Amino acid sequence: MESISLWQGLALCGIVSWIVLSSSLDVTRKLRTLVQPWVSHHVITGTPIILQIQKYQHGFLDALFSGLSCVVSVPFYTAFLPLLFWSGHGKLARQMTLLMSLCDYSGNCIKDVVSAPRPSCPPVRRITATKDEQENALEYGLPSSHTLNTVCLSGYLLHYVLSYTQNEDASLKFAGFAVVCLIVCLTGLGRIYLGMHSGIDIIAGLAVGFVILSFWLSVHDYVDSFVVSGQNVTTFWAALSLLLLFAYPTPELPTPSFEFHTAFDGVAFGIVAGVQQTYHQFHHESVPRIFTPQLPLSAFLGRMLVGIPTILIVKYCSKALAKWILPIVSNTLGIPIKSTSYIPMLKGSVTGKKMEELKQSGYIKKLPVFSSQGSFDVDTGIRFLQYSGLAWSVVDLVPSLFSYLRL
Repeated sequence: MESISLWQGLALCGIVSWIVLSSSLDVTRKLRTLVQPWVSHHVITGTPIILQIQKYQHGFLDALFSGLSCVVSVPFYTAFLPLLFWSGHGKLARQMTLLMSLCDYSGNCIKDVVSAPRPSCPPVRRITATKDEQENALEYGLPSSHTLNTVCLSGYLLHYVLSYTQNEDASLKFAGFAVVCLIVCLTGLGRIYLGMHSGIDIIAGLAVGFVILSFWLSVHDYVDSFVVSGQNVTTFWAALSLLLLFAYPTPELPTPSFEFHTAFDGVAFGIVAGVQQTYHQFHHESVPRIFTPQLPLSAFLGRMLVGIPTILIVKYCSKALAKWILPIVSNTLGIPIKSTSYIPMLKGSVTGKKMEELKQSGYIKKLPVFSSQGSFDVDTGIRFLQYSGLAWSVVDLVPSLFSYLRL
């Protein structure tokens, strides 16, 4: 217990120290000054290669690569992971959720630190077939998140399948590796074909993805053991999640990247908190798995019919509850807040006499980590709680309903 508390404290203190140090030394701007011109140069010089690839424009290729971009996107994985939990593969679902959170944080941090442009459109033809792609186009370019996520998640899925089946057939291992490589290559090529990324973005996505995957394969067992049976898990992860919201670089211009990070930060916290509380009831290794007599396909379809509407209702309710509670709590603590979209009456910064009063009375604002903030965007807290509630319902509320309904 003491040793666990010690490493938790050291980890959190390390993050706080980094936040204070990087802010005081203006690390983000200095790194951007060094790296951004080099990356921007490669984006510009890589334009002829993109145009050469886009010469092979065809409706089939448009549909193929647009569809593939949806299949390897964050929204797809967000929808896929609950089904993975409900299918009985809890360990795989936990690991992929936390790995996805790590990929999302790392990729978006690098994007906003470098703040490198995407290929210029025109002359590059950019295809954004979905709303998700339109939002992605508002982010900076390097690295390619789709490529990074595909390397990590498909690589980890292959590792899990080979470990789970304990198959030593070399030909099957080679076939699985070949399929993963094909998916990664098609994803990278598709991002260039759609005009969303240049070659340097894809290379960076591959490099960062391999680094993260290698790191995760060396620590995933320890992380999972901590989540399901560690001490102070929920408290530690709540503190970690909060600090990660502040340990995020400020981009050159606002982008949706921080919103994506906030959402998945909340998802990771909700999953960890829910699993830690209900592991022995719903998520241990002996739970029924899909395509077995204990969980036939018909029962799994019943789970989907019950589970999906339930988590959508929880997502809506948690958002409404957060919009009501957070402004009250902020005012009570004397924290100046604003809202960019969720609460119309709070749009814009808190200014004037009210700001001065809040600065004088707010204890939170006097803390060194928060003292440089003018006003906090309450939308961040709302989004975090909304997705935390959604994730909690996936692993706690919905499995409880399955147990009650004997699904």
